[in-house]
Amino acid sequence: MHQPITELDKVTSLEAEFPAEALAKVDEIIEKNRMIPGSLITILHRVQGVLGHLPFLILKKIARELNMPESDVVGVVTFYSFFSIKPRGKYVIKACLGTACYVKGGSKIVTKLQSTLNVKSGDMTKDRLFTLEEVRCLGACGKAPAMMIGEFTHGLVDPKEVPAILDSYRQKK
Repeated sequence: MHQPITELDKVTSLEAEFPAEALAKVDEIIEKNRMIPGSLITILHRVQGVLGHLPFLILKKIARELNMPESDVVGVVTFYSFFSIKPRGKYVIKACLGTACYVKGGSKIVTKLQSTLNVKSGDMTKDRLFTLEEVRCLGACGKAPAMMIGEFTHGLVDPKEVPAILDSYRQKK
């Protein structure tokens, strides 16, 4: 049986964090997919697409609606790096620290990104434009050091180029 967001959930601020239409879309996604076996990842993916991340209260709601233990839902979200329980910026920067990128200066790229954005890896900028993540491989070893911003891969990155690359995304706002 479909259950709306409870009063307890309201008190803990889902409505304060998300517009009513986004929460209605979450309900719609769950309702359309809840009877499909193995639909958890699909639901999580679509809900994250609507909300930008998967806060714990949403994970509790999904578990309740799918009649699953919360630990199973949280386990899936924390296993797959695609999912995020923390808010993410408009542009997610994935800085590669795989072997080829590391050897060719990937850690210098990360350091420059951190200082330019004034964030630690895993955090979002105050303007909510960027989130910085360190990854082990982007599959762009021939273009090391590399980073991705959104869906675009930047290869052979020189740390001096980082501010200009970021500025090009700021102009897209």
